[in-house]
Amino acid sequence: MLAIFHKTFAHPPPELNSPESASSIPPKPGHRRCHPKNPEEILRDFHSAHPGDSFCATFSGGAALACLGPRAPRPNFLHRRFFCSFDEVYCAFVGSVHNLSSLVRQYGLCGKSTNEAMLVIEAYRTLRDRGPYPADQVVKDLAGSFAFVVYDNSTGAVFAALSSDGGVPLYWGIAADGSVVICDDLEIIKGSCGKSYAPFPTGIYF
Repeated sequence: MLAIFHKTFAHPPPELNSPESASSIPPKPGHRRCHPKNPEEILRDFHSAHPGDSFCATFSGGAALACLGPRAPRPNFLHRRFFCSFDEVYCAFVGSVHNLSSLVRQYGLCGKSTNEAMLVIEAYRTLRDRGPYPADQVVKDLAGSFAFVVYDNSTGAVFAALSSDGGVPLYWGIAADGSVVICDDLEIIKGSCGKSYAPFPTGIYF
């Protein structure tokens, strides 16, 4: 899973910015500096790392979601992966929700073909349209190991979260143009953001 959002959509914490990424001081002997890349390069790297198994959706203004398809081979496919969209809301989801059935009833989705990504979309739409409904409550209601990124193309809103157990790896960083990069592949995030990356905090939302 890879998500890239221009800084007009999302503002990462300033702590993610590493002075070393932009430093003009030469690296120590034997060390090679990895500079942050632009979003186009990052997307190309993601597709190159997973040839034939990845796809992406790009949006005007500098937003993109890229995922692995259902036939991606192990070890890349250690967790279940979903990509869904409904009413201009897009969700990339990795992992599983153990209380999916009860939440399907809670959100009135009974009788519909629903997976974790569709549930998260509905939870986001409830948060957006029927507030006040605390965003942290949406995350707390989900029991399981998961990471997800939601992008609302109609409003430009971004909603990302990682389960409190940390069972799914997730990282975030800053691209060369200041865009936020969120990815579950450590090598992709390291190659994309230089030193300006960190693990995504568990049990919270962004």
